Amino acid sequence: MIKKHEIYKTDKWNMMTVEVQGKYLVLREISEEWGEECHTFLSRPALMHWAERRFPKADFENREDEWRQLMAAFKGV
Repeated sequence: MIKKHEIYKTDKWNMMTVEVQGKYLVLREISEEWGEECHTFLSRPALMHWAERRFPKADFENREDEWRQLMAAFKGV
């Protein structure tokens, strides 16, 4: 059974989902700028490490709530 988590979605081109496929976590990031990127992780800590590098808190200056919601979505996987 595959469980799908939506991290964020603004439209059909700007979205990120994580699918739990057995012991694997498959992250799909779709953007109108880059197309689709797929990353596979073997653990939740590896996923969180990637998320913290991909979305550094410094990039969300004056938007800390948005960053917290994003990290909470990753932690909820």
